[in-house]
Amino acid sequence: MQYETLEISEEGGVGLIRLNRPTLMNALNTRMRAELLHAVKDLGGRMRVLVLTGAGRAFCSGQDLGDGTSVSELDLGRILREEYEPLLRAIYDCPLPVIAAVNGAAAGAGANLALAADVVIATESAVFLQAFTRIGLIPDAGGTYWLPRQVGFARAMGQALFAEKVTAREAVEMGMIWAAVPDEEFAVEWQRRAAQLAAGPTVAYGAVKRAMRASLSASLDQQLATEADLQAECGRSRDFMEGVMAFLEKRPARFEGR
Repeated sequence: MQYETLEISEEGGVGLIRLNRPTLMNALNTRMRAELLHAVKDLGGRMRVLVLTGAGRAFCSGQDLGDGTSVSELDLGRILREEYEPLLRAIYDCPLPVIAAVNGAAAGAGANLALAADVVIATESAVFLQAFTRIGLIPDAGGTYWLPRQVGFARAMGQALFAEKVTAREAVEMGMIWAAVPDEEFAVEWQRRAAQLAAGPTVAYGAVKRAMRASLSASLDQQLATEADLQAECGRSRDFMEGVMAFLEKRPARFEGR
């Protein structure tokens, strides 16, 4: 695919997807959603870690309400089912670690796009905003799924109803994101974390994701069984053998990702 709304780079096992509509604060239109879906699936099959970030001063301002259709003609249900859902599932189900490097404002569907990632690293000047009720809508793009699980029911409800900005520091304190980094250190930090994951045991990372996802709806017995199954899978991997040999030989492990 020829990308018009994204910048893609590949280096050292890191697939970088940069939303690239900076004059519109990287608002999501139909073209960008299609390109994002393609990029996540493509890089997810070839890289060892994915990073989502934005160009310019924003990460993503959410749905592009001027995307070629009048407001009265917008079929939001269709857009969510046919365009957002496949994209969010691709990120959620990606076997690789996915980092959202939130470089600025993340609002509406843009905030929830970030929360779909496995790890969110934000610059301290970034803000998160569930802006939906400001225009008479409910949080979508997975917002009513991610938020209650990450910050608890009361805080999720407050964010959804009041539609007030949450700073990156506040987001860390409430367990919504992993880290808020001083602006001048932001690029170095997310690149360091991406490189760390790209050099790590890819099979185990994929299994971690599957186990954590399963735990959200599993009983203890079900989760213990899932852990046993996934640990057996990891135990047959070259990464496990390499990790044990490196430990015994007192050297850094050199994981191959298989």
